[in-house]
Amino acid sequence: MLHFEWPWLFLALPLPWLARRFLAPAPRQAEAVLEIPFAEDFAECFVSSPENRSRTGKKRWIVAMLAWLLLVGAAARPEWLGEPLDLPASGRDLMLAVDLSGSMQTKDFRLHDQPVDRLTVAKQVAADFIRRRVGDRVGLILFGLNAYLQAPLTLDRETTAHLLEEAEIGLAGKETAIGEAIGLAVKKFREGPKNSRALILLTDGANTAGVVPPLKAAQLAADAGITIYAIGVGADEMAVRSLFGVQKVNPSSDLDEKTLTEMATLTRGRYFRAKETTALEEIYRLLDQLEPVAREQQTHRPTRALYIWLLIPALLLAAWLLLPRLQEGARR
Repeated sequence: MLHFEWPWLFLALPLPWLARRFLAPAPRQAEAVLEIPFAEDFAECFVSSPENRSRTGKKRWIVAMLAWLLLVGAAARPEWLGEPLDLPASGRDLMLAVDLSGSMQTKDFRLHDQPVDRLTVAKQVAADFIRRRVGDRVGLILFGLNAYLQAPLTLDRETTAHLLEEAEIGLAGKETAIGEAIGLAVKKFREGPKNSRALILLTDGANTAGVVPPLKAAQLAADAGITIYAIGVGADEMAVRSLFGVQKVNPSSDLDEKTLTEMATLTRGRYFRAKETTALEEIYRLLDQLEPVAREQQTHRPTRALYIWLLIPALLLAAWLLLPRLQEGARR
């Protein structure tokens, strides 16, 4: 749509008429005259007719009014406003650390009434959570034997969710280095601005690799103002077929809930237990409430200045009006 930044300048449009109506004409300066006794014989060659003078004067008046209209229009700063665009709001910094150790392939979850492994459910639920974080910068760490930054803190949530969906078990090794994952998150948080910071750590086991103890890493996170939300995944009971028939086992016997709880408490966060798909979905909905988006989405309308398209014709018309006077001055 067309928009004028200073529309009040259109009040200047009647100024030429007011000046002509209420101001006295400028006095004409006396000029030298060459008298020719027989000038009447050549009058038609040197003097235009009253009709031609009237037509020329009317044309110049129309051109002058058009130039004035264009000049006032340019001074009012016309702009073309584009369609509103959503601006990314810089809210919280959220880092997801997802366990890719070998135990994540245990099929003790169900999705659409089909048994699936823990990582499949974790990827689907966490990807939906990432896409909901409008205005937040979201990063992704994958860890196993080592911890790797898969996606830096970014406003491109769709790419982060896609990278999570491409993660595979064993990609970072078969063991579990929880302390390394927290330490890497602390390092990446420190490299960015000091927004509200939270680490969501999802694992199904205990720390079995790495050189940084989990509690030591959690203390570093607490000193850096990072809140840790730990999620322990895995069912408490699972039916397993063997030579002796179907037996019920605890597939989450290796889950170190004590350490995960201490880490969360140390950083003023919380520990959650996800034993099934619906519980994991509920945990992420609760995280939306605990770490809400910092502010509402803002919009911006791109503008394109149009005054130049009025100013140039106004100057050209003004130059055309002044051209006869300039030529007359040059002849003198």
